Amino acid sequence: MTATRSGIAAVILTIGLAACAGDAADRGLGPSCAAGLSAATKELKAAKAAGFGDSVEWGKAASLISAAKVQEQFGEYQNCVQKTRDARRFISRISNK
Repeated sequence: MTATRSGIAAVILTIGLAACAGDAADRGLGPSCAAGLSAATKELKAAKAAGFGDSVEWGKAASLISAAKVQEQFGEYQNCVQKTRDARRFISRISNK
């Protein structure tokens, strides 16, 4: 019975450590996530300063940037990069109106 518990504990520990390692697709995307967040935040501030702060696209972009920041904190860089790209797309729609 003790051997079974030890085996179960070993499996749980292995799964836990594997989860901490992060997704293989995220490796190397940390800098892209950070750069995208920085650019999107600057562009969003510029759009607000230009008077577009009440637009639907501005709100969507702001929400995506917030979500991307959360993804960055959890090391989900692939999701972060995608959210910043989407946010920047909404911001570019604002600027082109």
